[in-house]
Amino acid sequence: MAGGAPGHGEAAPGDHLQTLYHLWLPGHQVEHGRAPWRDPYSFRPESGPTIDFAGWPFGIVFWPLDAALGHVRGWNVFVLLTYLAAGGLACLWLRELELPRGAALAGGLAFAIAPYRVAQSTGHLLGPISVLLPLALYAVERRRLALAAVAVASIPLSGQVHLALGAVPFVCAYALVRSRDRRMLLGVAATVAAAVGVGLLVKTTTIDHSHLASGRSLHAVSQYSAHWSDLVRRTKGADAERFVFLGWATPVLAALGLALLGRARRGLAVVLGLGVVVPILLALGTHTPLYSPLWHALPPFRYPRVPERLLPIACLCIAALVAFAVARSRRAWVAALAVALLLVDLHVHVYGASAADEHNAAYAALRTAPPGRVLELPVFLPDLHYGSVYEYYDMQAPRERPGGYSTVAPRAAYDLLKTLLPVNCGRFDRAQLATLRRLGVRYVVVHRALFRYRRLPKRGPACTPPPARRLRSFPHLAAGGDVTIFVLGRG
Repeated sequence: MAGGAPGHGEAAPGDHLQTLYHLWLPGHQVEHGRAPWRDPYSFRPESGPTIDFAGWPFGIVFWPLDAALGHVRGWNVFVLLTYLAAGGLACLWLRELELPRGAALAGGLAFAIAPYRVAQSTGHLLGPISVLLPLALYAVERRRLALAAVAVASIPLSGQVHLALGAVPFVCAYALVRSRDRRMLLGVAATVAAAVGVGLLVKTTTIDHSHLASGRSLHAVSQYSAHWSDLVRRTKGADAERFVFLGWATPVLAALGLALLGRARRGLAVVLGLGVVVPILLALGTHTPLYSPLWHALPPFRYPRVPERLLPIACLCIAALVAFAVARSRRAWVAALAVALLLVDLHVHVYGASAADEHNAAYAALRTAPPGRVLELPVFLPDLHYGSVYEYYDMQAPRERPGGYSTVAPRAAYDLLKTLLPVNCGRFDRAQLATLRRLGVRYVVVHRALFRYRRLPKRGPACTPPPARRLRSFPHLAAGGDVTIFVLGRG
């Protein structure tokens, strides 16, 4: 239940495989008596066990689902539960603002099926993590400030540091508008301290040791910046990150709600209004004059490359303003009509059945094979999502491997994979074999379907046929679909 990509004989690549891997890893680690926040398989041996930030907090939820239903069905149920959590928590929060039940339900629905949140729930962790926003606001209203601080701090702790850049000031501003007593001030201070501390932890343990330690360029941001027209374009284009559709009637309804709210609760209206406007302007990235000064003035903004990551805040604020507009009338049919309007206006086609290949025969054989690291071909640099396929199959036969998928992969692992790119051309010369033996690689797994996406070295002789032909002299371990495993010999 993801983007609907074909697998061409094996699992379809995509962010959903990476997210599934990170949700599976904590439970797998605990079952084997190891620390749940460690990834002992990726980027080995060039890196020690990396920290699996993305396993928090939903790895706790996914563990029993995976044990009871398996990887694929567990993922599907998890995704559906995140919709229930998003709508339910938003509804609970709006009820705390003394809105009628019908209006609160309409607001909860508007957040649950907000197109950007839906698109980021097909595979990216940002969609599920966005449920922590209404949880934090609900905790503020109930004066459960410790819960609010944990919810906000969990956003950067899950690896969604970019969303935290907007979530922390937004939740703190909301809390100060709702109350300025001593307890609330202490809660806001604790929330900021916790979030900043977690952000620094992620930076020092992961980002500073990656090939992106110096940040990204504005040119990289411009490649992912949305256009004004994308805000009203319902269809999802080739670049999924630029899909920022907000609806056609929903923003109008939210504007009406903002006008009505401004008459009675001006402070709340200002916070929710800015919560809509600021993320939308930042989502446009370099297409407005705002992002460049911000990029230069605030060092944390030099690391993200997708400026749309703050849009879950706008989705929640729009949903709340819609609820205030619906609450103008206490009649049940008005709320029912609003729900019907939202279902039509916010409907988008982003989901599909992605090829899963849950029980691959080749990896089943590898699971019981003698020890040894695995090199999977073609080699992909760590920041390319095609490497997520290898993480997915690693769930079927856990092994240490030099590769992996992470935009903040350790610098040493990134440099190593660059040197291994010639292997994509089948160049198993003495130097390459010596490197693989130094890495402790015993098995070479050829994914023929993925060679359509392979990256080739920029320099060197012309590419020879894919390595499957050149590996015929090595012992053959097993095959399953378009996946073939060879044992690296001494010849």
